[in-house]
Amino acid sequence: MTFNFDTPVDRAGGDSSKWRKYPADVLPMWVADMDFAVAPAIVAALQERIAHPVFGYGLAVDALRERIVADMQAKYNWTVAPDAIVFLPGVEPGFNMALKAFLAPGDGVLVQTPVYRPILSAPCHWDLKRVEVPLVANADGSWTSDPEEMAAALAKSEAFLLCNPHNPVGKVFTRAELQAIADACVAQDILIISDEIHGDLAFDGRAHIPIASLGEEVAARTITLMAASKSYNIAGLKTAFAIVTDAGLRAHFIASRLGMVDSVNVLGLAATLAAYEGAGDWLAEMRAYIQANRDYLCAEVARRLPGVVLHAPEGTFLAWLDCSALGLQPSPQAYFLDHAKVGLNAGDEFGAAYGQWVRLNFGCPRATLEEGIRRLEVSLALSLRR
Repeated sequence: MTFNFDTPVDRAGGDSSKWRKYPADVLPMWVADMDFAVAPAIVAALQERIAHPVFGYGLAVDALRERIVADMQAKYNWTVAPDAIVFLPGVEPGFNMALKAFLAPGDGVLVQTPVYRPILSAPCHWDLKRVEVPLVANADGSWTSDPEEMAAALAKSEAFLLCNPHNPVGKVFTRAELQAIADACVAQDILIISDEIHGDLAFDGRAHIPIASLGEEVAARTITLMAASKSYNIAGLKTAFAIVTDAGLRAHFIASRLGMVDSVNVLGLAATLAAYEGAGDWLAEMRAYIQANRDYLCAEVARRLPGVVLHAPEGTFLAWLDCSALGLQPSPQAYFLDHAKVGLNAGDEFGAAYGQWVRLNFGCPRATLEEGIRRLEVSLALSLRR
């Protein structure tokens, strides 16, 4: 391995929201922010940009647009034009812009629960009706939604806010699943807003497929949201982009900034270009490392955390742990925070029905992951003795 992902990086006492949320004795394994040093190519590009003494408003250079176009072609066989790319300060502003632009108060927005809290909350910001369909774990560990429930929900919706790969369950949608969604949305004139921020992080040889790449009809009604932020661990640089291939849809989307969604950080633009141009080896090795972390976590949960159920995520660096059998009070998240000194995401952040679940971030050095598992194991042993 060329890059070292095993050595912990000291983030305590700095400006990290992940490491400042809890007291110093708590191991933070919550927010989707990896504990790995950024690729050297990105650091070098930032140093070069910082050497220029002016940090005024920036625009994406042509090389960045061309690099994203090449990336879409190479990874997904998806041909997009450079002017189809709209730069944004984040994916979350992007899907809120889209909801505001294209829907009216009272319209329905389909989401698959459990789901990342900003997606869960977004419809409420614009007086829209959230239409929920649960993802359910099958015996083989895969996650699916009931086709009849999906059909009924789509009939009540004007937009589908899709999350693929899915946060928090780690599902990577198959081509057949995406084609079924695309066909239904085309048939029923439904807008697709697709959060694909974890698209580079699919495991076991799976291939992420942008839903808009399935054909012109679905592309004409899709806003695809992507970023280098999760894949390359540069989320704090606040840079993302939308790909909107339909010119009319794109113009309406851009007009919906309405003074709320500002221009993009110049350092984020430089880091994104460096990520796509020169950090591919880092990404490949990091993905292999977190896949190994995933495998280790699944094995150790089964062996050392009795009563906790984990279905192996197909992508992302997030694990969705079912603690329903344990009866931990007042909730698993609060119990583990108090008794294990591990900070996890509470399940009810992802939907009201998931209070007995927690989300764990395994995008960290193996030693950190092992320490987190050890703390959880000790705390569960304590609960059994009570």
